[in-house]
Amino acid sequence: MLNERAQILLKTLIERYIHEGQPVGSRTLSKFSGLDLSSATIRNVMANLEEMGLVASPHTSAGRVPTVQGYRFFVDTLLVVQTLDRTELNHLESHLHPDNPSRLINAASHLLSELTQFAGLVITPKHKGAVFRYIEFMALSEKRILLIIVTPEGDVQNKIIFTQTPYSQADLIEAGNFINQHYAGCTLDEIRGRLDTELKQLRGELFSLMSAAIEVSGSAVNENSETVVVAGERNLLQVNDLTENLLGLKKLFELFERKTKLLQLLELSRKAHGVKVFIGGESDVASLEEFSVIAAPYEIDGEVVGTVGVIGPRRMAYERVIPIVDITAKLLSSGLSQH
Repeated sequence: MLNERAQILLKTLIERYIHEGQPVGSRTLSKFSGLDLSSATIRNVMANLEEMGLVASPHTSAGRVPTVQGYRFFVDTLLVVQTLDRTELNHLESHLHPDNPSRLINAASHLLSELTQFAGLVITPKHKGAVFRYIEFMALSEKRILLIIVTPEGDVQNKIIFTQTPYSQADLIEAGNFINQHYAGCTLDEIRGRLDTELKQLRGELFSLMSAAIEVSGSAVNENSETVVVAGERNLLQVNDLTENLLGLKKLFELFERKTKLLQLLELSRKAHGVKVFIGGESDVASLEEFSVIAAPYEIDGEVVGTVGVIGPRRMAYERVIPIVDITAKLLSSGLSQH
């Protein structure tokens, strides 16, 4: 536990470091802390904080900088979150009113990036509605069939089905027409519930074909049903702290490109109540020592369906970014629920 004097000095050090980006010395702490302490006393407190792993001394300076543990203590214990100013709040509200879900999600990621000058992230909701709008079969060879799936959002996906039985094009047209007529717009669970009772009335080979098609179409939609919309990645190229660490930037942009790890990282905040802050490599999902992620879940009709967030340098204005993420999540929830 830190006494009040040590907490004030740590808070002052981190705030000055975030503001100036330079190691903070005892003279600066004396000036900005509001404490009437000698330089020797301040140096003693700093030495204690360094022993506790909350600050560190760069080799090139007599000042100190916060560590990951120091940032964590600051965010959890010392941080005073700002109220978003009316201009920024109006800007968010005007762009996140009820609209097409896809446009709302894209707007949210761009607004997060614009207001923070970092990268804005939104996990899109998993599709729990219609599995497909319609499907079509095309024979590629005797036992290879191309399944063309059009999702409710208009995305076209192609899957190859390998069958034990050869099918004529007439069989494939019949199967496609039957599925589109009876099952388009149904959820995968609804289709599975009706498979046994309805499709077995058809002749056996057609049942096998349509069973395979429904399973493949379901997996195709599900595997593409959740992704990360990223905006403003290039903003991070303007951050001095990051441009000095090209290896760290390379790892981050690989994360943006592959997105799987990014999904896993943001998924950690899905069950959080409010905003979750990951500092450095705390998440154990991605090796991002120089970065922090601030994320919050959003809802549709009271059910958590995705996550919004910002990724930027560890040295960021947490007191300002946290409310931006929080309010964006709330406004996105409201806009999607009213759509």
